[in-house]
Amino acid sequence: MQLIEVNNAAEAREFIEVNVLMNRHNPKYIRPLDSEVNDVFNPAVNKLYKYGETKRWILKDDTGKLIGRIAAFTNSKYVNKGTEFATGGAGFFDCINNQEAANMLFNAAAEWLKSKGMEAMDGPINFGDRDKWWGLMVDGFDVEPVYGMGFNPPYYQQLFEGFGFQNYYNQYYYAMGVNDPLPARFPERHAKFKAKAGYEARHISIKNLDKHAEEFATVYNAAWAQHGEAKEITKEQVVKLFNKMKLIMDERLIWFAYYKDEPIAMWINIPDLNQYFKHFNGKLGLLQKLRLLLMKRNNACRVFTGVAFGIVPKYQALGVDSFMIYEGALLIQNKGWYDRYEMGWGGDWNPKMLNIYKNLGATQSRHLITYRYMLNKDIPFERHPVMEYKA
Repeated sequence: MQLIEVNNAAEAREFIEVNVLMNRHNPKYIRPLDSEVNDVFNPAVNKLYKYGETKRWILKDDTGKLIGRIAAFTNSKYVNKGTEFATGGAGFFDCINNQEAANMLFNAAAEWLKSKGMEAMDGPINFGDRDKWWGLMVDGFDVEPVYGMGFNPPYYQQLFEGFGFQNYYNQYYYAMGVNDPLPARFPERHAKFKAKAGYEARHISIKNLDKHAEEFATVYNAAWAQHGEAKEITKEQVVKLFNKMKLIMDERLIWFAYYKDEPIAMWINIPDLNQYFKHFNGKLGLLQKLRLLLMKRNNACRVFTGVAFGIVPKYQALGVDSFMIYEGALLIQNKGWYDRYEMGWGGDWNPKMLNIYKNLGATQSRHLITYRYMLNKDIPFERHPVMEYKA
């Protein structure tokens, strides 16, 4: 077997091709956009290169056939609550069903990370945000992946655990039919807040994205600051994100709750881009964009997916989430716009979020795992601590 460091454009193309080869027999597989994978490893595009480095490898057998790939990352901004040692990442792992081949890839990532002072290796993760390519799928192979979701053959779990990776935390996705009736407490709480002065829930307007970007940053930073994972975001970053999303954004799916016009909660959803991208074979040029616009106009996407959810701490546990979601349901349900709602993943360390999903009447649709491998054997492995909520 030949382990080759990715150092040129041809090897970068092979790096992408490995993923297609390893998943080609699963009819539910949807190829990620080549440009989005390449952008992860482009310092001119990925802002995280200010805080870390990456290294990529491909693996070939003795005949030159592609049989695996992996990437490794350092990122000083990658912090987990309860972790007080340097932790790197491994991701974009693909491999034939062969432990020896997998071990060559994992060892390449581990040795490079140790050379950079890392004492643990998490994977499979992304050199980017946790909404994309994060975690190893261990259940849910019979349903098409939503945009950004990690997707892999079932035997990868054996390869990770055979190398010595341990379950750092579970990631659970939940889904429901768009027209499924919500539990009785939702209209009850909605009526309670409707009767209170000052409370409102509204979907966004595309014409006011600058205002909504500021509202997003306000709620996001307040809701996640307590988690202690360097999650702060600026209004300017959200403006850039919203502008990138503008082509596919459906303003009817993005909601904020307010008290006296101050944003106190948000429920952010978008059409599932994979319902468009599955027709594009990894490409998104001018022709694909024109086709996407045509499909959007023809209501070809029947699935929408959760992107972000948060409540300002002082308004948590009051039922504001039920009020906002039910207000959205009154608009979205029984219109024929969408059939299925796929919620973003919740970690087992965040039981409150998982309870929100369950309380909607949703059912678990997928199970992914983020693993950890201890590079420094003197440090005991511990699972991700459960999220603490301030009163």
